[in-house]
Amino acid sequence: MENITAIIVEDSRLARNELKVLLKKHPQIELVGEAENVDKAYELINETQPKVLFLDINMPEKNGFELLEMLDNVPLTIFTTAYDEYAIKSFEYNAFDYLLKPINQDRFSKTIEKVIVSIEKEKSEEKPFELHRQIFIKDGENCWLIKISEIAVFEIVGNYTRVYFENHKPLIYKSLNQIEAKLPEATFFRANRQQIINLTHIEKVIPWFNGKLKAVMKNSGQEIEVSRRQSYKFKDVFGF
Repeated sequence: MENITAIIVEDSRLARNELKVLLKKHPQIELVGEAENVDKAYELINETQPKVLFLDINMPEKNGFELLEMLDNVPLTIFTTAYDEYAIKSFEYNAFDYLLKPINQDRFSKTIEKVIVSIEKEKSEEKPFELHRQIFIKDGENCWLIKISEIAVFEIVGNYTRVYFENHKPLIYKSLNQIEAKLPEATFFRANRQQIINLTHIEKVIPWFNGKLKAVMKNSGQEIEVSRRQSYKFKDVFGF
């Protein structure tokens, strides 16, 4: 398989060096950059689009959780922290794993093995869905068989994704990034970090603050804010 690109976000130079030493034992992971704060990391992630993010949580000015909230597309995230009380919170952000400092080499190797397996599996499932394809959704005692084209919105809810169609909104145990990889790009659009919308289900688009847009969905009237960065892409799609 081709190399898996990664970046390190860590305010401590010694901690960055420690991670780089550990990564040298895993040539499948290609380090494409490092940053010592959130603002530099944000620019680096948008520039390099890494598959994996090694992310410190406790940093000056902005912390690791704030970085994830800034991103529209979140890489597979491995938190590195000296504070284990952050571990539970990390999974609210769809974290893939967390490593407690000082990082144990065997524990690090197991995490890398999980990364490789996860990305290989993701690649094997990358073939996009056809719009007419039906998918089975089960939420508790309720079940639906629904066409992809009938889904209006996908939305992150913790470790789950909420699926909006007709007057239903069940939860499924898949990340938004996993779902996005299989959706037809011509029909579904990543509006922001938390939501993907079906372009054919938009009733109208409203100019919003700071260059942003707001999409109003048909039938439900649900209002979806399109992030500033994604608003530029949205305008390109529709040529305005």
